[in-house]
Amino acid sequence: MMTDNDRDALVDFLARHVDTQILTHAEVSAFLDFCDFEIIERGRIIADIGEVGESLYFLLDGTAELIVGPTTNEVPVGQIHAGEMLGEMSFFDRQPRNVRMRARSSVRLLRLPREKYNRLRLEHPVFTVLLLEYAIVSLDHLYRRTSTDVAQLNQYIHSMGG
Repeated sequence: MMTDNDRDALVDFLARHVDTQILTHAEVSAFLDFCDFEIIERGRIIADIGEVGESLYFLLDGTAELIVGPTTNEVPVGQIHAGEMLGEMSFFDRQPRNVRMRARSSVRLLRLPREKYNRLRLEHPVFTVLLLEYAIVSLDHLYRRTSTDVAQLNQYIHSMGG
């Protein structure tokens, strides 16, 4: 259950991470009616490999990690930080996930289920545009972190061989 204090904190969070200047406080607060507030404990799976994304997630606090491989031989391949979106690729392309998303720490997140997203598109189309922009920025952050990690690994490997 979302309290008034939670709602105010979430409105502030959205204002920091999404261009809400064109929206009223009431409109941003109304967006929260489409979302579920969740706390996921450290180590718990948020979404798993093979699932088709039926929700978008907004990481409010904490860190999530992206993992490939079977649970007996997992390999971390990325991290999602507070202020970023999770699950957008599978949500929008409706393809099964190829990474597991796990709470690296205890995380607080908003979950926007597909059926509520579809209603949101009709009732508040401006939010759809803001969410797509948010998804692009979140993917860009992940790509930049991952490409930097790969470049550093390549530099390390090449310096060892020379």
